[in-house]
Parts: sequence; C-alpha cells; structure tokens
Amino acid sequence: MNKVKTISCIGAGYVGGPTMAVMAYKNPHIKINVVDINEEKIRLWNSDNLDDLPVYEPGLAEIVSKVRNKNLFFSTQIEKAIDEAEMIFISVNTPTKTYGIGKGMAADLKYVELCARQIAEVAKADKIVVEKSTLPVRTASSIKRIFAEQKKDFNFSVLSNPEFLAEGTAIKDLLEADRVLIGGENGEAIQALVDIYSAWLPEERIITTNIWSSELSKLTANAFLAQRISSINAMSALCEKTGADIDQVARAIGTDSRIGPKFLKASVGFGGSCFQKDILNLVYLCRHFGLEEVADYWEQVIKMNDYQKHRFAEKMVNAMFNTVNGKKIVFYGWAFKKDTNDTRESAAIYVADKLMDEQAHIHAYDPKVNYERMLEDLSGLRTRVEEKNTELLKFETDPYEAAKDAHAIAILTEWDEFITYDWQKIYDSMKKPAFVFDGRNILDHGKLRDIGFEVSAIGKS
Repeated sequence: MNKVKTISCIGAGYVGGPTMAVMAYKNPHIKINVVDINEEKIRLWNSDNLDDLPVYEPGLAEIVSKVRNKNLFFSTQIEKAIDEAEMIFISVNTPTKTYGIGKGMAADLKYVELCARQIAEVAKADKIVVEKSTLPVRTASSIKRIFAEQKKDFNFSVLSNPEFLAEGTAIKDLLEADRVLIGGENGEAIQALVDIYSAWLPEERIITTNIWSSELSKLTANAFLAQRISSINAMSALCEKTGADIDQVARAIGTDSRIGPKFLKASVGFGGSCFQKDILNLVYLCRHFGLEEVADYWEQVIKMNDYQKHRFAEKMVNAMFNTVNGKKIVFYGWAFKKDTNDTRESAAIYVADKLMDEQAHIHAYDPKVNYERMLEDLSGLRTRVEEKNTELLKFETDPYEAAKDAHAIAILTEWDEFITYDWQKIYDSMKKPAFVFDGRNILDHGKLRDIGFEVSAIGKS
C-alpha cells in the first residue's frame, strides 16, 4: 500500500476537528478534509475570527490558523471528500438511544451506519475506514458487512482508533499522547495509520491490537476513570458526616503508588460527552450478554454520580433555611469542566434543574458558554415548559454584577479565574448571610470565612 496522501474525516465535532488539525499540523504532506452536514458548524470552522471556532480548546485556534486552507480544509462536500481520500475517519456522534431496544443505555449507531453506507456507495477504489467515534464492541463487523454487500472489485479495510482525549486538554493530549491504540486485521492498513501518528509520536506509544480489543479498551478506560471519580465522591459524603477532609484523604491514598493521585478530586460530579454514555453502553452490553452482576457493578458508578449532584443541590436548600423559593443564586460555571465550552451532562444543568424545582432564580455566568446553550440544556431535561426555564434562569456576562443582591454563589466549574476574584467585593454586594457552595473545592475556604461567608464544600464538614 502506498503512503496515504489524502485523509477525510466525516464529523467536525469535538473529536474530528481537533484530531485532524493536529494530524494536519504534524503531516504537512497530507491533505486532510473535514466534512460535516452541519453548514453552520463548517462556517464557524472557516471563520476568519478564530474565537468563533465551534470547539474551544486551549491551543486549537493557533494550530488551525497554521494549517487551515493549506493542508486542512473544512466543507460540507462529503461525497467529494470520500472519493478523494485513501483513508476515511468516521467521527460522528453516537448518542445514547432515546427510543426502542436499549433506550437510555445503548449507543445509537444510526449515524455510523449512514456513514458506512455512504462510503460504500461513493467509493471507487481501496479505502481504509477508521472508527474514531466511541462505539460498542463488534461495531466493526457491522461496518464490514455493509462494505461486503457492495461486491465491488476493490477492498475496504476497517480499523478501530479510539480517542482518549480529555476536553480542556485535548491538544496537549494529542501532541503528547500516552498511547495511540489501533485495532485491525489488515497489516498494511494498520501500518499506514501507524506512519501518520509516528510523524510526532514515538512508535512505542502506538499500540496495535485486534479490532475487538481496541473497541472495548475505549469503554473500559472511561469506565475506570469515572469509577475513580465516583469512588472519591462516595467518600466525600462520609467525610462530611465524620469530620474528615476529603482532600486530605485523597492526598493520603494518592501517595500509594498502587493507586496514584489522578482522578481523586472530589466534586459535584462528572459530566461530559463520554463517561456516562460509555458506561451506560457498557452496562447495556453486559446485560445483553447475560452478565447481570457485571452490569449492576458498573451501573452503580452512574448512580453515585447522580447522587452527588442531587446531594449538592439538597445541601444548598438545607443550608439556606430549607427554602430557596424566590432567592437569587449565582452559578459560577456551566461547562462540565474548565477550558471547554462543552456542557454535555454538566453537573450545573442538574443542580440548576433541582433548584428551579424549588423556585430558585438562577443567574449563571460562564466565560465560554452562552445563554442559548444553557436554555437548550435545560429544555433537554423536559422538566418544565421553556417559558418557565427562561423565567428562572438568567444569563450574566459580569461575575461581579451577577453577585449583586444574591443570596448564594455556587461554583459548578473549576475555571481558574474564579480563584482570582475580589471576594470581599463580592461579599459586600450580596445579601446576608452570604453563602458560597464550592462544588469544585477550588477556593480558599478559610479566607472566605474570614470575610464573612457561610461556606459549604464537597467532603468537608
């Protein structure tokens, strides 16, 4: 097989956009087309104002500016991109099903299948097709069957290349990846993808497996990471009852080399597009294969995460004299984590929803999330009519103005800027007693108490 000269990626979202930008940056000899049916998304990727990119990641805009319209191109011309490319990445959304068999748990593979069928119909020569979306085990076999039915006189090679990116650090994760995983059966196709990654990564970090192990490794990695978060959050509830400090506990166990310190930061709960979706998918797979005890084990990780979000909201109500009706509560942060504008499964959505059930008035500020996105997040829960959401959720562009006459402030995202605020100024503008609920444990609670705040934090009595 000759060296790959043209790559196309179907899907210009949080995975496809950044991954292809870095790949183009490190392989200037390869032309890369990123295509999507969403015209507005493509328009934003092509915007002269790099602040308008549809994905916010530190370092992404700088890389896009260096390669866009040189060897990286964004368009809606999907069939043209399929025809041109020797290698095609499928990087479309695989949401949790909202209907039918597996509703609420299984991955919806509609878009993956549509991509495979379109590739099969358009292709006129050999293609390497790379699964980049997070997929259930044995999806590759379904894709292969679709290709096989075409009975064309050329070959389709299917590879699995799951992403292991953390939003907020995606560019760093791509440039300095711990590992790249490539699963497949065709040695030449595997080597073609290895050659692309080895342009910037040492080959010992590029792991090759069979395709089934590669697909399952992605789900397993996310399940293990989420499990650690739910585990430390479970202990945070016990710390609050016993007088222990969860940060001290995390530090004590994190120094054990068998455990390590990563993902032991207690919080209001994990969010994002991957953890919950992938664990639910894993639970569904286990139940499908009759592994009920295994399914129950992993499902508990999700239950603990939901419990942490609900517990935080209830804690706020209890602290504020058992009522928040009509009270102004300021949210600092709506994104599911800092350094991203992604709000999918953000804890802020569920905490806000719970407080709005209690008739609280939420005023939300986030440096990267707009009001439309916040309202869409709440509408997706279908808890109340949209007019009520608009009435109870207000958008703020200035954190100090937001705090004026507020009864409480809740930290829902760990944005660094929140630590640098003039908290004395914020306190002076609030109603008294002034409450701070630190859902990320990023503030200096001693200093806040010295100012006069009533402080409540995760895992601290």
